[in-house]
Amino acid sequence: MNDDVVKAGLPLLQVTTVREGMFGASGSGDTSGFGGLVSVVPVPVASAQPFGNYFDEIYAELVAALPLFKSSAEKAFDKIVVAHDEMTIYVHPTELLAVARTLRDEPGLRFELCLGVSGVHYPNQTGAELHAVYHFRSITHNRRVRLEVVAADSHPHIPSIVSIYPTNDWHERETFDFFGIIFDGHPHLTRIQMPDDWQGHPQRKDYPLGGIPVEYKGATVPAPDERRSYN
Repeated sequence: MNDDVVKAGLPLLQVTTVREGMFGASGSGDTSGFGGLVSVVPVPVASAQPFGNYFDEIYAELVAALPLFKSSAEKAFDKIVVAHDEMTIYVHPTELLAVARTLRDEPGLRFELCLGVSGVHYPNQTGAELHAVYHFRSITHNRRVRLEVVAADSHPHIPSIVSIYPTNDWHERETFDFFGIIFDGHPHLTRIQMPDDWQGHPQRKDYPLGGIPVEYKGATVPAPDERRSYN
């Protein structure tokens, strides 16, 4: 455990990283003025039943609907986290399609809408550096739930759910573009905002903050690492 965590009086939880500065940058990269800021990033702790609210009903419907759950729910779920009145289900990549299809089709669930997928990068979480986060909404039952799938930097592959939720097409492309997560089975997984020949994935934590100057009608804004540092 990092000394800063103990001094801050925080619970003794597993910590992903302790980040210094606004962006975790060293040297001149952090131009925010918060160079002395220390942020602790913990790993979410699994919740125990009863979860409260309608979350127990969602879990019960999933257990009843998916045959593999009847023998062992651990085959599909890494853990379930309930915090801030939201439910996050950490799903094994191999079971993502089955869980997503059940969320959509099961009458007691009916999550008709997937609001998309976004990426998160934890460079210090060895073997689980990349996270894909999906938000689902049930219009029928007025409920929401989140799925989270983890992949390693060394094998950044997660199944595409475009065959189940077609509107996820562009969201998966954007997450691939910015984080480098490869969605297996996507019909056309190409960059969607950066040029096709762009090197790297700009929203990863290990992507340099330097960047390139931006031009606006002849005026040039310097790249972040060339601007004034307020540290």
